[in-house]
Amino acid sequence: MTIQRVPVVIVGAGPTGVTAATRLAQYGVHCLVLDRWPGVYPQPRAVHLDDEIYRIIARLGLADEFAAISRPTLGLRLVDRRLRTLAEFNRDPEHSVHGFPQANMFDQPELEGLLRTNLDRHPHAELRGNAEVTDVVTDGTRVRVTFTDRSDGRLHQVDADYLLGCDGANSLVRARIGSTMRDLRFQQRWLVVDIASEANLGQWDGVHQVCDPQRAGTYMRIGPARYRWEFQLLAGETANDFDTLDSLRPLISPWTSTVPVGELTLVRVAEYTFRAQIANRWRRGNVFILGDAAHLTPPFIGQGMGAGLRDADNLAWKIAAVHRGTLAAEVLESYELERKPHTRSMIRLALGVGWAMTGGGRLGNAARRAVLPRLRLIPGLRDKVVDSRTPALHRSALVCTSRRPRGLGGTLCPNAPHGQGRRLDDILGAGFAVISTARPSAADEAALRQREVSVLVAEPGSALEAWLRGGRVTAALVRPDRTVARAGRDLAALCAWTATVLRPAAVQSDAPGRATITGVRTECRTALLTDPNSTPVRPPRP
Repeated sequence: MTIQRVPVVIVGAGPTGVTAATRLAQYGVHCLVLDRWPGVYPQPRAVHLDDEIYRIIARLGLADEFAAISRPTLGLRLVDRRLRTLAEFNRDPEHSVHGFPQANMFDQPELEGLLRTNLDRHPHAELRGNAEVTDVVTDGTRVRVTFTDRSDGRLHQVDADYLLGCDGANSLVRARIGSTMRDLRFQQRWLVVDIASEANLGQWDGVHQVCDPQRAGTYMRIGPARYRWEFQLLAGETANDFDTLDSLRPLISPWTSTVPVGELTLVRVAEYTFRAQIANRWRRGNVFILGDAAHLTPPFIGQGMGAGLRDADNLAWKIAAVHRGTLAAEVLESYELERKPHTRSMIRLALGVGWAMTGGGRLGNAARRAVLPRLRLIPGLRDKVVDSRTPALHRSALVCTSRRPRGLGGTLCPNAPHGQGRRLDDILGAGFAVISTARPSAADEAALRQREVSVLVAEPGSALEAWLRGGRVTAALVRPDRTVARAGRDLAALCAWTATVLRPAAVQSDAPGRATITGVRTECRTALLTDPNSTPVRPPRP
């Protein structure tokens, strides 16, 4: 048996796996994606993503293509069992930190088709379907993956420097690294219903959350002629009890009472058990787990798939830099240090939102009817409810945080327009960047250029200048994933710190159009930090 060798093997070709593969390929890292299915799973699952995830999709080169298959939603409406509005939170389509609509509905098979077609454009990536991974063994220096070609039954092996387990909730890779899921004590059975119809349902074009402790529910329009309902199942009920339009009619009639049954087409009815879980370890050596293999988020805030894409975007550029030899291998510890607390926060938020909408029995229901209609009157609360920004990353070798409440370290920089209407991401490219209110000295700028660090001056009165001012800084070092690595008031000191922790780029691109990325040393030296509110980070231990 001939054993193939590639730098990175990715197990699982869902959105997380293909996103990781695309990001690696953009940096010129060869990767092999193995998936047990021959093509995209045809049934719709995830239906929502926010502007932060849209921004990641745009960095994959798919902004226009995704816009063509998605539809922005107006916001969130909280209703009672009779669809009487308790509260409504509208989104401003013109306001977005990340440059895209804050809430977007889509069909997952369509999105996965786009992702795979886009991956085919990258010669550094290969996707192999009908490949069922059966074993993973690592000796500390290499990872050997055994898989079966399901089309002919033949056994194959491939050696890799890194393995990314994007193989879902029943992850084999997670089991092989000795990781287990920690149960966050949430489990509910829900019915998921997808219906197609050309008829006009005459409903408000946003998400309807039914705040009913007896049977919580959700309604949303996915596309021009596609609709999704989710209902909590009662004890003793199964999806088989609702496998026809006639049996579903009592549940969906508040939205479809004016539409004849003949104008509705049942696409799918499925039962899902929603869980809240997070893996106790996300890495062993050069084997990592991402997406549902590492965490499960209840759907109440629509962040399940998005969390996996955040994992991929966080890890891919780090592996690319380590593979090139320009980033110390210890920095890979930052993946779990950054992503795990962030994911835990999002899971807790989802649990809190779910309970606030449906928990507490009859007393909770009475409280909601009394309180929810008045929420919109509380100054600033509406903006908080529809704000899609997520928590800052915890400090790591690649994030220096601040003690200030509004510190920028660990947060995402805005994808603001800058000059001739171009967005920040289009200007900065794929590497590190210093954003400041003034241009560095010639010597500092030359040192940054040696390290492939872009420099962007925020013009007075611009959105970027307002962002820096809001963080009470004048300069920020932004990572390839657009996370702020460090920010401060002294530009010269920030440049000196950057020159210390980033190595001069010694490895050049060997592929036309390939993105490059410089390396980072894993240290924050206190002697170079002139901002007394900055917190230096000790490098992780090997």
